[in-house]
Amino acid sequence: MAPIPTPSGQPDDVPESYVGLDAGTAERRARSRGWTTVRSLPPGSVITMEFLEGRLNFEVDDGTVRRCWKG
Repeated sequence: MAPIPTPSGQPDDVPESYVGLDAGTAERRARSRGWTTVRSLPPGSVITMEFLEGRLNFEVDDGTVRRCWKG
């Protein structure tokens, strides 16, 4: 029988550290720190509320990260 996979978890990272960065720089930094999915969204976007482990969300306005959260 195949082993049951274990989730990789989330990187030990502080989302607030991305606020104020250029969106491209923030995405590269997030991926280098282990985030498997990085999502950039314009302000006021309608999104689903499911939590996806390993995903980091950026609210990007005028090319700059204004808000950042996990999931």
